[in-house]
Amino acid sequence: MERLYYKLPYVKEFDGTVKECREGKKGRYEVILDKTAFFPEGGGQPGDTGLLDQARVLDTKEKDGQVIHFTDKFLEPGTTVHGVLDWEKRFENMQGHSGEHILTGLIHKTYGYDNVGFHMGSEEITIDFNGVVEPEMLAALEVEANKIVSANIPFLVSCPSKEELEQMEYRSKKELTGEVRIITIPGVDVCACCGTHVERSGEVGIIKVLGMINYKGGVRISMLCGMPAFRKLNGYEKQIGELSVLLSAKQEKIVETVAKLKGENQEKDMKLNKLYQTMFETKAEGYPVSSQPLVVFEKDLEPVQIRQLCTMLYEKNKGNVVVVCSQKGDTFQYAAGSSSVDMKVFSKTLNGLLNGRGGGSSLMAQGTFQAEAEAIESAVKANA
Repeated sequence: MERLYYKLPYVKEFDGTVKECREGKKGRYEVILDKTAFFPEGGGQPGDTGLLDQARVLDTKEKDGQVIHFTDKFLEPGTTVHGVLDWEKRFENMQGHSGEHILTGLIHKTYGYDNVGFHMGSEEITIDFNGVVEPEMLAALEVEANKIVSANIPFLVSCPSKEELEQMEYRSKKELTGEVRIITIPGVDVCACCGTHVERSGEVGIIKVLGMINYKGGVRISMLCGMPAFRKLNGYEKQIGELSVLLSAKQEKIVETVAKLKGENQEKDMKLNKLYQTMFETKAEGYPVSSQPLVVFEKDLEPVQIRQLCTMLYEKNKGNVVVVCSQKGDTFQYAAGSSSVDMKVFSKTLNGLLNGRGGGSSLMAQGTFQAEAEAIESAVKANA
């Protein structure tokens, strides 16, 4: 099979002969051509999509040395078909894969770390490294990567002989056999790769790091390049603009404004909690000390407040078992507490009787009931 995506990576359309077409899974057909410009999934890069005549190519993969085109229609073996790639998607994959080589090459040169995982997803590109990168250094390397983009350095593709490979220093995620394809970015990176790439670094457009997390003893870096990066940044800009309007603050003052609002909100929460504490103490004083179960129904309490009132009542011995409920829609949120009855077992019994969910410890359980107030009260008194 002639692989046009290597010889002519910028080819958008081509003609090929159908060598084989067999029915596959889920109503799809598996088509093999004598030549193809469709890149098969590999090396972290997704397979190409597009058209073969009127048949939609849903995905492209490699199996047993053959490029398989997964189509939604049968194609007659022996016929010539016209292939059209979803070029925008392919070119964005080329931008992303090329940008990844630039950033990975810089990290490898700086830290000596290996790229041990690479995936080009629909939302972001992720790269896994077997060592920890400092955030400040990653920010500096991102700047350097974009300088390389601006320098418009050529991407060189070669297939060295076995003897030449033995003399070369190059990156590879696995042991390779047979013909090895090397992508060289002069002064930046030399890497074995089966993917498709732009001809010069300037075509990458932009390299934007989106985040970094610790992962399996190293780090996982997420990034985007080219038009996907541009769309992502446009989305961020729109969100910042909307936040600016909602907060009545200049865009450069958003963080400062949110920090101020957070502080004010925390202060209000503290005052509100004190008011609830005073209110609950007053309510608790209204109940006599008792060795019988106590069921209390309140309105518009949050789960933390339900728990707070329940704890106060059972600690003041207002019941051998105390259950506090607050209705939300057709559901009662509850907290059950006791100093003498195991609430973990008790709540399990109530959940079974009252279509409930939740649990907790021997002292306190919390959850929801899908039942009427009368049924809750009866169940508590019958099982306490």
